[in-house]
Amino acid sequence: MPLSPNHGPRRLGARPDLVVIHFTAMESHDAALARLCDPTAEVSAHWLISGTGDVTALVPEERRAWHAGAGRWGAVDDVNSRSIGIELYNRGDHPFAGPQMAALEELLPGIMARWRVPPERIIGHSDMAPGRKDDPGPRFDWQRLARRGLSIWPEPGPGGAPGPHAFDDLARQFGYTADVTHAQRLAAFRLRFRPYATGPVDATDMGLIADLAHRFPVDRTAPAS
Repeated sequence: MPLSPNHGPRRLGARPDLVVIHFTAMESHDAALARLCDPTAEVSAHWLISGTGDVTALVPEERRAWHAGAGRWGAVDDVNSRSIGIELYNRGDHPFAGPQMAALEELLPGIMARWRVPPERIIGHSDMAPGRKDDPGPRFDWQRLARRGLSIWPEPGPGGAPGPHAFDDLARQFGYTADVTHAQRLAAFRLRFRPYATGPVDATDMGLIADLAHRFPVDRTAPAS
């Protein structure tokens, strides 16, 4: 029996081809677990990982958990139907614990193998919902996952003259297709790839997003539903 009652069938026979990583933004792991299992809350995820690395299965992976909400990644606009959701206990104001990251690194390869999810389709909640969500936040170690083949990291290089339109075109090619402003799209990109960067889009942003768009264009990496 799943711990959480908050799930349903994946729509139109969709299979998961994304993994969305979240933080719980709650004061304790137990409080997060209770909320994810509360039928009145109408939220859930497939997996919850505690700060000490305990992994709890909440919803069967073949079912549609309610973790992503409104947003978009590439051509996918029903992210819940096309994703596996992983919640990490974290208030949002402290680093992710070593045992917790180690548990995530043990969990991800199995999910990726079961559902044929490539590393470039391991994304954060903030990637698919810019301006609305900011998890897993600037303290999440995406480079650590990338070193283990569980995510990706851009290589700096030339990206053309900095400008909002040029940046947005490249960002959409990579996957940032949600209907948001340039500022929200840039903020979501920086939250993941340039934490704490400020100011208008610059040459570093352009070089990084150009590398991502060229190596991992979303129309190439998205499996058929």
